[in-house]
Amino acid sequence: MKKLNFALILLLSFFVLAACGSDKDSDAESNEGNHDQPYELVKSGTFTFASSGEFKPFSYIESDGTMTGFDVEVGMAIAEELGLEAAQERYKFSAIVEGVKTGRFDAAVASHTITPERAENVDFSTPYYYSGAQIFVRPDSDIETLEDLKDLEIGLSKGSTYTEYAEQVTDNVKTYDSDVVALQALEKGHHDAVITDFLTGKEAIGSGLDIEGKELIERSEQAVAISKDNPELLDAVNEALDTLRENGKLKELSEKYFDSDITEAPE
Repeated sequence: MKKLNFALILLLSFFVLAACGSDKDSDAESNEGNHDQPYELVKSGTFTFASSGEFKPFSYIESDGTMTGFDVEVGMAIAEELGLEAAQERYKFSAIVEGVKTGRFDAAVASHTITPERAENVDFSTPYYYSGAQIFVRPDSDIETLEDLKDLEIGLSKGSTYTEYAEQVTDNVKTYDSDVVALQALEKGHHDAVITDFLTGKEAIGSGLDIEGKELIERSEQAVAISKDNPELLDAVNEALDTLRENGKLKELSEKYFDSDITEAPE
């Protein structure tokens, strides 16, 4: 009887060990699948992207505290194409590029204009929309062009690429946490003009701000910013954007927020 019990114990032990081995094999296969992922992520299985939440309609905060907008939805669509969960991070616009560079986020989907200065610190995807700088003033202003702003006070968002235009005509530049705040201050008479994205100004006017758009200074390309240490992720994001263009998703999101397609390169 003792021999029979001993044999039974050995048999049961064999099945337990086999089961454990199977679990380990499954875990190993799962981990191996993760290692096959060609790019690094801040959090495994998640595309973590930053937006400012202060640039309506590109990114802004809903009444329930969630962040939404064109940029945010583009970021979520990219995550879906990559087969990853989407994680939004709200961050001050002026610090977002540094956050990407240092690995705080996987990417920035935050209306960053491609510039040589920024390209020294991060890589850029293909553009996901096109825009441009425009001058905005109060209705009683005589200002029409950039030259008319000589020596006057100009309001800008911190970190804006449009600073270069303002500094061509004046040393009197005042910065704000966001373009919207700068435009609100303009309406209240705190400076002579604001240079910002023409779509942002258009949205502000549509929301009731008593301001007017004047000279359109230039056209620009906006893209996703990604760490230079992660070229594989850049390739994957570019592929995702190609798909979103081809299947019409980018156009759909653009028309949702702007009633027009800003994702096609201007002729």
